[in-house]
Amino acid sequence: MKFRLLSVGVKSPAWVREGFAEYAKRMPREMPLELVEITAPKHHGDVAQFVQAEGAKMTAQLSDDDWVVALTESGRPVSSVQLADKMEQWRMAGRNVAFLIGGSDGLSKAALKRADELMSLSSLTFPHYLVRVVAAEALYRAWSIGAGHPYHRA
Repeated sequence: MKFRLLSVGVKSPAWVREGFAEYAKRMPREMPLELVEITAPKHHGDVAQFVQAEGAKMTAQLSDDDWVVALTESGRPVSSVQLADKMEQWRMAGRNVAFLIGGSDGLSKAALKRADELMSLSSLTFPHYLVRVVAAEALYRAWSIGAGHPYHRA
């Protein structure tokens, strides 16, 4: 099983790249975590038009077999333990999982429609670059729960 974060934006700050890389390298070989950066169009003109363009680029990266999770504030909140349970379900189903992270104006309707589920990492709103780090840490924590690793001490 492979995890991919599909995220709008290619000019993230160094601390975001370092934070994501730290958690990605902690993931086990059988559950690698990869970041796929989606180039954002120039933000001149109609916001809906460039959100649609971002969504088209994002959904083009998906295969029919991917289990797609849209990370959005309107999604279902999950705890770390619930994410660990989901991770085990995905593993047992033999599915690769793609997490969609929209740009500053969110995900397109097409991306939301393609998603198999909508998930919220928090009721707080985060900058889209920070979501990369939060999602990577959440996945590592969920793996550690399932593996009985002491990282998660709840």
